[in-house]
Amino acid sequence: SATVLLVLAAAVGLAVALGLLPRVPVNRFCTASNNRTGFLCDDRATCVLASQVCDRVSNCRNGEDEQEKLCGDLPRSLPGYLVFHCSNPTYWVYADQRCNGMNDCGDCSDEMGSSAACPPCGSEWWSCSPVLYEYCSCVPRRLCRDGVQHCLSWSDEYIC
Repeated sequence: SATVLLVLAAAVGLAVALGLLPRVPVNRFCTASNNRTGFLCDDRATCVLASQVCDRVSNCRNGEDEQEKLCGDLPRSLPGYLVFHCSNPTYWVYADQRCNGMNDCGDCSDEMGSSAACPPCGSEWWSCSPVLYEYCSCVPRRLCRDGVQHCLSWSDEYIC
């Protein structure tokens, strides 16, 4: 019976290797630095930021973050968890760019839209209506009291 099991295991392994049996899809979702959405490499230890996938730089040891089947038809070829669709359907950003404080979509839908569901400004940010379209509803605290207006109300210079 041990011989039968060994032969059966070898046959199944060979069938999977030859593509005769479908492989179970690999779940590559992971949480990268600063609790951002990531892509899990084959080594099952390295978690690459979503925005580092298909950037023409191999961040995984075997280069799986740059494979043609993953990067061939962006964003359709990417797993859904790596993509955030802006309110304008022709634009998209990587999922780790959602709620990062920057206006990556160009219309702030990645920071303020209902589908973004971002928390309020974090401790490193100051809540205001920014003057520059680079930011949406918060500006980095490092810009506070720097002698340059970043908020419409000047609160970054007088209150922050």
